[in-house]
Amino acid sequence: MGTGEIAAETLCALDRGEQIAPYTGRVPGFDLAAAYRVTAAQRRLRVAQGERVVGRKLGFTNRNIWPEFGIYAPMWGNLFDTTCREITSEQAECDLALLSEPKIEPEIAFGLARAPEPGMDEAALMKCIGCVAHGVEVVQSLYPDWRFQAPDAVAGLAMHGAYLMGPRTPVAPDSVSDWVRKLADFHMSLERDGEVMDRGHARDVLDGPLTALRHLVELLADDPGNPALAAGEFVTTGTVTRALDVAPGEIWRTHVEGLDLPGLRLRFR
Repeated sequence: MGTGEIAAETLCALDRGEQIAPYTGRVPGFDLAAAYRVTAAQRRLRVAQGERVVGRKLGFTNRNIWPEFGIYAPMWGNLFDTTCREITSEQAECDLALLSEPKIEPEIAFGLARAPEPGMDEAALMKCIGCVAHGVEVVQSLYPDWRFQAPDAVAGLAMHGAYLMGPRTPVAPDSVSDWVRKLADFHMSLERDGEVMDRGHARDVLDGPLTALRHLVELLADDPGNPALAAGEFVTTGTVTRALDVAPGEIWRTHVEGLDLPGLRLRFR
């Protein structure tokens, strides 16, 4: 199978809520470089059909989940307006009907006011950020039983299903150092139907969301087939807790400690 065929097959399967066999088991030589060429082809196809790129997502930035999935390095994917939305009510709803084996991931998201550059440290990166938000990504597996290798995960749209983002908090120029400090030392918890299911710390995400952003900037600098980050995009930096299964009828809540960001309440249907 060629790059275009794989891109078309993945998008068709995701649109139908279907699963397929991993490409590493049926396409000889399918590696990360080939997978990111698929990412570029998927982007072209989705833009051609009227979708708009709104940002990027990082996946597998939380080292605690690496042994569970057998993936030991972060990866990224594009985000589109068709699967991302902002939460404007006290309790948001998310439809799981077309998502395969969905899981919930509470995260930190950055809205870029200017394009970050390779080599920037966390303080310099923070100056590129116009706003910070807490959001929840619902990830899914294009492959049965969440069994795949890293190139498959990339080709599977980085396991993205949906993203729900809470209120955006602007970053004032004189608050940059404060944000850098707090983004390296906060906690987040995940609660299902009133029971705390997991807790995580900023350092679980590659030592902090800003470090995760720096990693993405460096990855893109070495990728000739995909564009660098641009002003106006938002970047989701990966789950702070473990990724946990979700099902229709459940109500989940998130709590953020150490950052002035509200928690979220979601009902799945």
